[in-house]
Amino acid sequence: METDIFALTPQGWALACVCAICVGMSKAGLPGLGTVAVPLMAMVFPPSQSTGILLPILIAGDAFGVLYFHRHANWPLLFRLMPAALAGIVIGFFIVRHLMGSEDGGNTVIRLSIGGLVLLLVVLSWLKDRLHLAEISTLPPKWSLCLAITFGVLAGVTTQIANAAGSIMVVYLLAMRLPKDSFIGTSAWYFCILNWCKVPFMIGLGTITKESLLFNAKLIPVVLLGSLLGIFISARMSNRSFEKWVLLLAGISALKLLLD
Repeated sequence: METDIFALTPQGWALACVCAICVGMSKAGLPGLGTVAVPLMAMVFPPSQSTGILLPILIAGDAFGVLYFHRHANWPLLFRLMPAALAGIVIGFFIVRHLMGSEDGGNTVIRLSIGGLVLLLVVLSWLKDRLHLAEISTLPPKWSLCLAITFGVLAGVTTQIANAAGSIMVVYLLAMRLPKDSFIGTSAWYFCILNWCKVPFMIGLGTITKESLLFNAKLIPVVLLGSLLGIFISARMSNRSFEKWVLLLAGISALKLLLD
């Protein structure tokens, strides 16, 4: 990774700050907004490197979310999801490593994959009320476990490839009918653990370096600002209104990646 990719233009810094704010807000009361950060960061840096550059920012957001909602996690649910998610991370690592060996470092394929994944997740979020996913919480234990494994593996693969598992877990946790605080606390702990598990893989892929960490450090205050904004706004904005804006922004960002 070349150091000069971090010599951003004012527009690049503005987009990076928007990403950091979105991450902070998504981890502190506004789940799903992090989806917007994924394609935006891929506009600032080469897509094959943007996922590793974004990861420490997500970890900083996880820390703020866990600090605020640490008492509200549903640990039985976390233990059920985590093994499958870790397997998905390993699968995603080999996919990314294969793509990075291609002629352009996998940038085109990864850019299109990120855009496609985000669009898919936007559509899935939009359809969640029409798919009757709330019935998951009333399924027999065997079926419930199978769905947990499916969602876990899918989340692990997508988070390793594109840091784009947020919407998958939003759909699943909403379907489990968790109370608001339990929803946020469980999500915060889930991604805190998952993102730390991804760090060795990202270092191995060369997408986390000393230079990228120095860049990340400059954005941590912005992540904190986003966390405070998330707590403030979530108490004053209706879930339906907010969700519409998130889906719109994520869809526009994903289309930008697909059409470039």
